[in-house]
Amino acid sequence: MRKIFMAFVVSSTMILAACNTVQGAGEDIESVGESAEEEIN
Repeated sequence: MRKIFMAFVVSSTMILAACNTVQGAGEDIESVGESAEEEIN
């Protein structure tokens, strides 16, 4: 659980630093969601 939380925090930070548009943010959030889902399963 702690690994998933840390991965989410790191990913969120990268998203906030890297996304320049709303569309880009949406794609980044989707990729984080997919990564979290893979980690959970």
